Amino acid sequence: MSWPLRLLSRLFGWAVWPLLALAPHAALAQGAASANAFPARALTVVVPFPPGGSTDRVARLIAQRLSENIAQPVVVQNRPGAAGAIGAQAVLAQPHDGYTLFIGHVGTHAVDPHLNIQVGFNANKDFRPVTPFFSFHSVLLVPAGLPARDLNELLALSRSRPGGLSFASQGTGTAGHFLGEMLQQVTGAKLVHVPMKGAAQAVTETVGGHIDIVFAAYISAQSFLKEGRLRALAYVGPQRSPVLPEVPTLVELGIRDVEYDQWFGFFVPARVPEEVVRRLNADIIAAARSSDIVASVAAQGGAIVTSSPEEMARRISSDFVRFGAVVQRLGDKAR
Repeated sequence: MSWPLRLLSRLFGWAVWPLLALAPHAALAQGAASANAFPARALTVVVPFPPGGSTDRVARLIAQRLSENIAQPVVVQNRPGAAGAIGAQAVLAQPHDGYTLFIGHVGTHAVDPHLNIQVGFNANKDFRPVTPFFSFHSVLLVPAGLPARDLNELLALSRSRPGGLSFASQGTGTAGHFLGEMLQQVTGAKLVHVPMKGAAQAVTETVGGHIDIVFAAYISAQSFLKEGRLRALAYVGPQRSPVLPEVPTLVELGIRDVEYDQWFGFFVPARVPEEVVRRLNADIIAAARSSDIVASVAAQGGAIVTSSPEEMARRISSDFVRFGAVVQRLGDKAR
């Protein structure tokens, strides 16, 4: 009971009890009205990656459809850098009303907390999940000029060169970084990590022959693959990719424990009201599940995945434990 109603109860006794009985119903009605009124203005989606990468492209597809569905602008802002901290802090600095959303991922919520990176926020306390929206597995890619036609030749080449082979990543602690280090640990290959500022730069540097290997999404490399400027040697998923059916999986090639399911999701600050989170969940899922978006993402090697906030929270908890073990196994090479 709120203090004004307690005061009224003391002053007027039984006569105020009908008002008290109505108070919970009024609160529920107010919450429902708030959810129905949301959103009443533009939404902002903060992507912690540079423009042009796979996540940025899919987020923009969904944002456009979401805008059409809710009849409000949905603005996508790229705030890359500092392991997602720049984007996350930009969201946390705004009012916690659900109008500013953060694109988080397996890295920000399940990997980075184990890396002792000083990011200035706690991903799993400062944010609450709304829904995942996108998932993909990487492809192991090499430039067309590299003298390795398959994975065995690549591994042999890495051992034959005094300095080994270089591999690019989207940045320290990212999927590309972890996959390269895991491949090195499992196979004994000689690889040197070269972190980049996002997927687009990592792929471009590999296409140019400045880097020997990159683990990247098909969506980020498809044009170069079609032009013959990149060559795919292996797929990291549990089964072959429908868009690269001729490329074997690492498991088929006898290499296990080199896996990284990359999922991405919408998050809001932890204090955003429950009814707003539910409304965002429903609206984003409706947009993401549009048949044309599902088909477009599938054609680019990814998958639309959605869930309730609770299911997403359970996935984060599971991945948090799993990647904690991976970080411990890799030691200093994970950082």
